[in-house]
Amino acid sequence: MNNKAKEWLERGAELLKPLFLRYGFAYRTLNDGDSSGGQFAYAEFRKGARRMEFHFRYSLGLVTYKLNSHSMSHQEYMRSMLGKPNASQYPGFSTDPMDAFRHLLFDLEEHCADFFEGTDECLLRRIEDALAEPIQKSGLPD
Repeated sequence: MNNKAKEWLERGAELLKPLFLRYGFAYRTLNDGDSSGGQFAYAEFRKGARRMEFHFRYSLGLVTYKLNSHSMSHQEYMRSMLGKPNASQYPGFSTDPMDAFRHLLFDLEEHCADFFEGTDECLLRRIEDALAEPIQKSGLPD
């Protein structure tokens, strides 16, 4: 059976690769298959102890930044960078699955310099800052 989730994930990864390769990250698919929730796939960009892991089922879903055993979600990272929740481009709203990758790419290019270029200490401080304030679950704008 053809895994459509893996196909979309690979297409999205191709959009992200030029940015990650510029900073020395390598790409690899971590897993894909079928589950009770449908087809899925997930992959990562990795450079040493830094990783960005991203998941696709029917659209781009969980995006997580990791440094060794420390991690933060994209939502936590963007709230930390932008000072308020739900201000980033990703996830956005679209019926085109590639738009989510385009929105993520925008956020990566505009707001993630400490992930790409910062020291490990700088990134760890960002993770700690991002985790210090819980995500608001209301979904309502400020």
